[in-house]
Amino acid sequence: MTIPHLARTAALILGFTIAAGATAALPALRENAKIRDGLISTAIAYEIGRKCDSLDSRWLTGIGFLNSLRSHALDLGYTRAQISAFIDDEEEKDRLEAEARAILREKGGVEGDWETYCEVGRREMAAGSRIGTLLQ
Repeated sequence: MTIPHLARTAALILGFTIAAGATAALPALRENAKIRDGLISTAIAYEIGRKCDSLDSRWLTGIGFLNSLRSHALDLGYTRAQISAFIDDEEEKDRLEAEARAILREKGGVEGDWETYCEVGRREMAAGSRIGTLLQ
């Protein structure tokens, strides 16, 4: 192996090491408040839109918002594979859905009494909250 080849190999290894170190230093995606709260708000808006006859989810707005969360994660240094693994993780989905249901209950939504979901949705819309912006 020649010196230039050895130097290139060393630089390549160093580059991978630095990149891996930066990725390893990132906390789990679920620990990022902006991403976690955004996913929970989206789940609540979706559930309200599904259960409340007088309100609907704003699909295009929701998709755009979810894409902005993905872009935020990429900007933080998470890879597409890490983001996909987080999104596809059934345990994470269950945990986030449980959090969303608990927050919906705290806001006054009563399972089976869908009008309470409508009331929560209308309050969120009037407040201009993230949940409210995802409803129409």
